[in-house]
Amino acid sequence: MTRTSSLAASFLSLSAAAIIALVGAGGAHAAPSASDDKAVPSVARATADSTGAADYWTSDRMRAAIPGDVLASKALERGKSSSAADVLQGPKTTVTGTKGKPSLAQPADPVAHIGKVFFTLGGQNYVCSGNVVSASNKSTVATAGHCLNEGPGKFATNFVFVPKYKDGVAPYGAWSASEYFTPTQWSVGGDISYDTGFAAMDPRQDGALLEDVVGGSGVAFNEARGLKYTAYGYPAAKPFNGERLWICTGTATNDTTNPQFGTQGIPCDMTGGSSGGPWFIGSGSDGFQNSINSYGYTPKPVMYGPYWGAAIQEAYFSAAAA
Repeated sequence: MTRTSSLAASFLSLSAAAIIALVGAGGAHAAPSASDDKAVPSVARATADSTGAADYWTSDRMRAAIPGDVLASKALERGKSSSAADVLQGPKTTVTGTKGKPSLAQPADPVAHIGKVFFTLGGQNYVCSGNVVSASNKSTVATAGHCLNEGPGKFATNFVFVPKYKDGVAPYGAWSASEYFTPTQWSVGGDISYDTGFAAMDPRQDGALLEDVVGGSGVAFNEARGLKYTAYGYPAAKPFNGERLWICTGTATNDTTNPQFGTQGIPCDMTGGSSGGPWFIGSGSDGFQNSINSYGYTPKPVMYGPYWGAAIQEAYFSAAAA
């Protein structure tokens, strides 16, 4: 997330509709919503070069990685939303998964499917947060769009996901990515309203798939606004050090500073490094993921996230099928 006079860390909720589809890890039974712009693909897809990615991330490089919130600040400053319609309304969709805190950040026990994301953009090493989501490929990680792509610009290299990270210990190792997926509104337009991305991950050397090893969260799209959320992340900027998982819990409210974003925020003072961490509906990590940490405004202790509507849903289904 970015946290300057105009910084970034985002989540959000969604609008209710009559259609509900439940999708298990084995396949999707809800068709992706139509693109907002039929003239161009609504999902950007890029191949990730995973060669040597896991070996690249030594403990020293992990400690020295810069919190990825700085990558979201440019989009926040642009202050444009390409389409309010997708942010506000869509058919409700949920995807089932495997497997009461104070309002500001509190320490949390490690969660197997939540972890840290490390990547390189423009020759600089960055750190974000991410979460394994239930998918037909059993190998999909959700994070912020700015943790995959400059928005607009190039896609990341050396991307790895380290589940259940704590104090330098990685019990499940580092998993490399094979492909990236973001809404084109982010990768082409850098629209903060769509600051979400999904990475399809490589299997482990023994052939094991990520979700089979650590589990995965259900996901939900086009939910009602104003829900109660629990947000997770690995904040790395002071006063945090990025070594442990933290959470914030609260009821989402609209961003009144930039209402054109269609985003929502919850009371939270997590800092950079928590970007891309999951927002779960309700209390705890057993709920459906419904947004990610994206941005905030200093000194206001509120974390904002994008509304998971039709475009982000389509990016998810594309990643899940990879």
